[in-house]
Amino acid sequence: MAKSTESLQLLLLILHCVFMPASSQVCSLLGQPALPSLSVEREINIGAVFSIHRNARLKIHNYTSKPDPTTCVSLNLREFKFAQTLIFAIEEINNSTKLLPGISLGYKIYDSCRSIAQTILSGMALMNGCEDTLSDTSCSRPPAVHAIVEESTSSPTIGLASVVGPFNLPVISHFATCACLSDRKRYPSFFRTISSDYYQSRALAQLVKHFGWTWVGTVRSRNDYGNNGIAAFEEAAKEEGVCIEYSEAILSSDPQEQFLKILEVIKKGTTKVVLAFMALGDFLPLLTIISQHNITGIQWVGSESWITSGTLAETKEFSFLSGAVGFAIANAKITGLREFLLNVHPDQEPKNELLKEFWEIGFHCSFRLIGSDGCTGSERLAELQNEYTDVSELRIVNKVYTAVYAIAYTLQNVLKDFRSSNSSKRGWPTPQMVLKYMRDVRFTVKTGEEIFFDESGDPVARYDLVNWQYAEDGSMQFEQVGLYDSSLPSQQRLQVNQEHILWVENSVQLPVSVCSESCPPGTRKAVQKGRPVCCYDCIPCAEGEVSNETDSSDCFPCDLEYWSNESKDRCVLKVIEFLSYTEIMGMVLCIFSFIGVLLTAMVYFLFYLHKETSIVRANNSELSFLLLFSLSLCFLCSLTFIGRPTEWSCMLRHTAFGITFVLCISCVLGKTLVVLMAFRATLPGSNVMKLFGPLQQRLSVVFLTLIQVIICVLWLTISPPFPYMNLSYYREKIILECNLGSPFGFWAVLGYTGLLSIMCFLLAFLARKLPDNFNEAKFITFSMLIFCAVWLTFIPAYVSSPGKFTVAVQIFAILASSFGLLFCIFVPKCYIILLKPEKNTKKHMMRK
Repeated sequence: MAKSTESLQLLLLILHCVFMPASSQVCSLLGQPALPSLSVEREINIGAVFSIHRNARLKIHNYTSKPDPTTCVSLNLREFKFAQTLIFAIEEINNSTKLLPGISLGYKIYDSCRSIAQTILSGMALMNGCEDTLSDTSCSRPPAVHAIVEESTSSPTIGLASVVGPFNLPVISHFATCACLSDRKRYPSFFRTISSDYYQSRALAQLVKHFGWTWVGTVRSRNDYGNNGIAAFEEAAKEEGVCIEYSEAILSSDPQEQFLKILEVIKKGTTKVVLAFMALGDFLPLLTIISQHNITGIQWVGSESWITSGTLAETKEFSFLSGAVGFAIANAKITGLREFLLNVHPDQEPKNELLKEFWEIGFHCSFRLIGSDGCTGSERLAELQNEYTDVSELRIVNKVYTAVYAIAYTLQNVLKDFRSSNSSKRGWPTPQMVLKYMRDVRFTVKTGEEIFFDESGDPVARYDLVNWQYAEDGSMQFEQVGLYDSSLPSQQRLQVNQEHILWVENSVQLPVSVCSESCPPGTRKAVQKGRPVCCYDCIPCAEGEVSNETDSSDCFPCDLEYWSNESKDRCVLKVIEFLSYTEIMGMVLCIFSFIGVLLTAMVYFLFYLHKETSIVRANNSELSFLLLFSLSLCFLCSLTFIGRPTEWSCMLRHTAFGITFVLCISCVLGKTLVVLMAFRATLPGSNVMKLFGPLQQRLSVVFLTLIQVIICVLWLTISPPFPYMNLSYYREKIILECNLGSPFGFWAVLGYTGLLSIMCFLLAFLARKLPDNFNEAKFITFSMLIFCAVWLTFIPAYVSSPGKFTVAVQIFAILASSFGLLFCIFVPKCYIILLKPEKNTKKHMMRK
């Protein structure tokens, strides 16, 4: 039923419109139209919205009468300069013979009074015009404006771009930097000649990191500009390893208590660096509070909205801002602009109240008064020194100038295509056409800068890094100390001349702002519980781990062959341990080895000199000389265990040890058998000595030694010993040793030697009491007892000794057993030969 009623009403409305006379089809405006503050209408008009006044006077509406027009207060000289720059650019284009020849541009400039509502109202007026009555022909005329140069702040720009976007009317801003405006889905018709805050925020994060400031505080405007700017900065700062101690937000309209609260946060903060991402209007009251409480010693980092503000620089109370650094839009020179600005006069438009107000603010006079306080109109702007007349800093002014030229070049491209196309496309440009062509516009302004827009409507981000420094006359100046260019590779975008920077309180020393001091190499960072990652303790690296960078987050283990040095900042080759000839232990063992060889040689020569004596002949001189030779080899084989193990030395040391000792034991065994056979040969009818004569003795030595040789050959063939770096016993050093290859081969060699030793000991023990004036079996028993004791002790010591001590134990066992054989078997004979020659006779030997 409801749908039928709505359809009937719609049908009646259509019939009423069709049959009503055309003259009566009108709509009347129910309020007062929003009128531009400055305007000149020509063939093609450009709209503009500036915050020419700082505030709109608040009124309480009672809703019983028509509200009065909004009243704006506090003239903003900077914004007024922007408006005059737009007019200057339009007049310059109109006077040009190359750009839009034959076409006159007009303008309609509205004052938003820093009010979002007033901005949107101004935008609606620019779209619809200012007619009190709209007829059926109103929509067939050309649009009121073809493009809008928009606001200096982001929040009002967002409001206007949202309203205008669906109608495809291009909006181009000179100072709205919020990164959110790059969203083409939400703002399809938005462009800007200033860079997005996305790049500025990342540049500020890189700047802070460049100076080593990892602990900073932030204050921001509580609007789209500040919130989005700081959000992008925090994201980039996190990537750079920068931490934020506090982040506060403020608006100029906030109560005094809010400013005092932020002041306390700044005072209690431990950081010495504060980033102010604030609009100039919001920053001024905060600076006033800081000045009143005499807060100094803070290194300020600024955004482009205030870092080149002449108002702040000229205020003596804000001298604590000296040393501030921040990114600013590149400066420029616009020829003829100063002369144009100085020619502005109320007489140009006598009915324009804005020009009168500007004149009264500039010269502190009034047209409503007569006398000394009255304005005469003869005052000269050239005599003024204020933000309006100053053309030394045209950073943002140049962006207004560029925005007008972007529109003009776009219009020229549209009209050029109209002239070159067929007749069906001839006509007047529409905002939709301007929007389409503006996406591809590309031109170079008089300053030499090439202008074009990317897919998001943004230009290339280029910033000057400026530093607040005192000039010789005591005034504050903005010194360029670097630059940032987003078109360069990421590592080259930020360029800083740090030696030209003066820091807070006119210091040349770079301020330090960190939560924790840097951890030196050899330590790692350990994050303090409950605090940001920039707050940490420095923990020394563990043994075998290093960190070779400052502020390393972790220690890294060295490779297996390396170990950390004392400072734990680099890996060094582990100490390679082996028994060396140059160390004391190696030298001592070498000396004893050579002493053993020397004593053996002395005994050999002594025996050789007395080989015809009874005691030498009676004890089987041939086996004795062979035994002395084998003992010499035993002493010498110990030398193969000393020195750096190589492939050949590893094979030689074990096989030489096994073969020489078996040769030695075989000789001792032969001598023992000779003693036993000799005693049995004295019995009647015994023919034993014929069965164990010299030939049999030689063959027994050769046969017993040959078995050991075969074992060694099999060992070397199947799995020979080889040099081996033992990394498991010690963490801090490498034991260079000989790996046995086949443990079975080693223990077979050692076991066979032990078997012969035990056999020799048993036989000698059995023959120890044979009736003989010189019973050699008794001395052989002692020697074998020492030999076996030494080697039985060697086995556990060998297994448990670490590193080079394993080799030392083995050498000691070789030398001890060799000396035991030498002393027990040959020293008693030498004693008789040298000191008791009377006993060295056959008669004495055969007495019993």
